[in-house]
Amino acid sequence: MLKSMTGFGRAEERVGDKTFLVDIKSLNGKQFELSLKMPAFLKPFEFEIRTLLSAELKRGTVDCTISLKESGGTKPVSINTDLAKAYYKPIAALSNELGLDPSAILSTLIKLPEVITPTGETLTDDEWESFKKVIKTATDDLNAHRSEEGKVLENDLLTRINNIETLQEEIKTLEPLRKGKIKDNLTKLLEEGVGKENYDTNRLEQELIYYIEKIDLSEEQVRLKNHCDYFKSILDETEENKGKKLSFILQEIGREINTTGAKAYDATIQKCVVQMKDELEKAKEQILNVL
Repeated sequence: MLKSMTGFGRAEERVGDKTFLVDIKSLNGKQFELSLKMPAFLKPFEFEIRTLLSAELKRGTVDCTISLKESGGTKPVSINTDLAKAYYKPIAALSNELGLDPSAILSTLIKLPEVITPTGETLTDDEWESFKKVIKTATDDLNAHRSEEGKVLENDLLTRINNIETLQEEIKTLEPLRKGKIKDNLTKLLEEGVGKENYDTNRLEQELIYYIEKIDLSEEQVRLKNHCDYFKSILDETEENKGKKLSFILQEIGREINTTGAKAYDATIQKCVVQMKDELEKAKEQILNVL
């Protein structure tokens, strides 16, 4: 079963006197890259939160926003005057430039992030344990979306690999005909160029055997079939994080297809190779989204 790196998860739960909303969005990425936005009082737990998200999501470009929807009771607050002053200067300058009424600046300042914060607000040990479950609920929701999209990716990738194998079977039927064409063409060229009586037919046969062995496609076709079988076997594995491995196998498939094209010397086989490359490129595009 494949998982996509793309998904969205959400969880909203009450922890003590606080109601948290956790939104997580994930897109494809080579590694785990996290953009984390959260209330200031959760800063002491930032490392643990990042570790939890990394363990659950494995890979991808992740955007996580943790917000506090409401807080029960009345608590003392503090005003971050340095931050308010830092906000004030560019806002006042913009207000003057636009000719706006400066009397509304204060009401704007107090609404800006972290200008006003609850004094001494934090999570107890029990609340932290409960909050970890909120994060787990959000990541589970996201992973469920990833699994659903993964089914679509898996079906598409299987289609691409099966199409490559079908084209490979077509090449197998064309291979004996290709060798006959090569022999006939070379013989014709010699007869037209030097005359049938002016070359050694035994030597020609020896050279043809050597030449045809050099452009034989058997090894490439065996390796290509093995790579395709290996790709499908990896799809069947229970391991979740296998996008990189599948990508490496596609590179090997591409190498054998390219070599087949280079040694083909046959227009019909070349058409099959072009179609194979088209299927391979589509598979490579899809694999970028696989976890």
